[in-house]
Amino acid sequence: MSRPIARQLVLNAFLHDTGHHEASWRHPDSSAERINDVRFYQEIARKAEAAKFDSVFLADVPGLAYDTGHRLSHSLDPVTLLSAVAAVTSRIGLIASASTTLSDPYTLARQFATLDTISGGRAGWNIVTTYAKAAARNYGLDDMPPHADRYRRAHEFLDVVTKLWDSWEDDAFVVDRASGVLFDVDKVHPIDHEGEFYRVRGPLTLPRSPQGRPVLVQAGASNDGREFAARHAEAIFTAHQTIGDAQAFYADIKHQAAAFGRDPDRVLILPGISPFVADSAQEARQLAREFNELTIAEYGLAQLEVMAGQSFADLDLDDKVPLERFGRAGDVLDNKRGRRQVVANIVERENPTLRELLHRLAGARGHNVVAGTPTQVADTIAEWFTSGAADGFNVMPPLYPQLFEVFVEKVVPILQERGLFRTEYDGASLREHYGLPRPAGRGVVH
Repeated sequence: MSRPIARQLVLNAFLHDTGHHEASWRHPDSSAERINDVRFYQEIARKAEAAKFDSVFLADVPGLAYDTGHRLSHSLDPVTLLSAVAAVTSRIGLIASASTTLSDPYTLARQFATLDTISGGRAGWNIVTTYAKAAARNYGLDDMPPHADRYRRAHEFLDVVTKLWDSWEDDAFVVDRASGVLFDVDKVHPIDHEGEFYRVRGPLTLPRSPQGRPVLVQAGASNDGREFAARHAEAIFTAHQTIGDAQAFYADIKHQAAAFGRDPDRVLILPGISPFVADSAQEARQLAREFNELTIAEYGLAQLEVMAGQSFADLDLDDKVPLERFGRAGDVLDNKRGRRQVVANIVERENPTLRELLHRLAGARGHNVVAGTPTQVADTIAEWFTSGAADGFNVMPPLYPQLFEVFVEKVVPILQERGLFRTEYDGASLREHYGLPRPAGRGVVH
């Protein structure tokens, strides 16, 4: 299904320390020494806001998922970091990942309501269930629960969090100095939730936040993940290598959302795109090759084995990758399809050596890496946007801040000239940027 041109393209800046190419930190122009400097992220967010981006986004895995010493994938806590970003920005959205498997619903509801409040209504929660064993062991678990159990827990977790966000009626905070009433106790309600996984009394400790609830974002591509996203998510982050695969995912999610009684136009599909932009296509391709030459095979293999769920230790780097290693990755009945399917599709289409496959994934972990002129990159974005493949993109620069600045200075103006992307903000909240309504309070006990 195709979205009307009048609908504005969504652009998020996906923050990832030195950049999304796994070897970006080794580049001589990288800011590797600043990856724990809050001012580094504040500067990038200001640049994204000046370019009128919808949001900045931080992913998170609370553990050293690839403990090889060659890359620090996640460092600072995203909610804390985005709180600092909120202090130096005024319009751009702030989306952070947080796990339903490893978090407590009351604490998470309070954190995101706080972020939404201090930012004036710019918060979004990327709902993840977390699969990394390294993270599980940081929370007293030997391993993560089975996939289906994590999603069953996630449904109840989101139910609890939503009830907590709605536990204050919108007009409960009255500040009536004359009568001595700060808030109306009759409009603040316990949630008294008792379920399979959680018992939570409520209410939350602060009034309903400016957006009512933070924007709900989800990134799962498994069968359970797609169903969860179609039922609950307002924006979906996804990874696709081809426009055909993106169109199929887009149509599937929109169809499922409609089946749940939702408006499909209020479920935004946002694939990742990692752009190498240069004045000529040849220069852009050479730039990508230069980054790939900086990769370290040990790290790439560790990452590939997690994505594929298979060991490749028996292969030499110049051996062809057997498609059989991916089993039922393309089978719609395979509940773990997702990033593994993306990798399997690359192997099927391109028949790469192991070295070539590692280079294909080094740029953005299975997201679409494009190398071209500003016009060529803008053409790709426009084609996906206008042909039912995307409502916008998570922009994943290979190198921060340099290649983000090139995208902002050379690609964004083309999109603006074509009427696809805003030149000024129309609203102040993330919901307004995304064209989403402020939800009415629900789940309140009267």
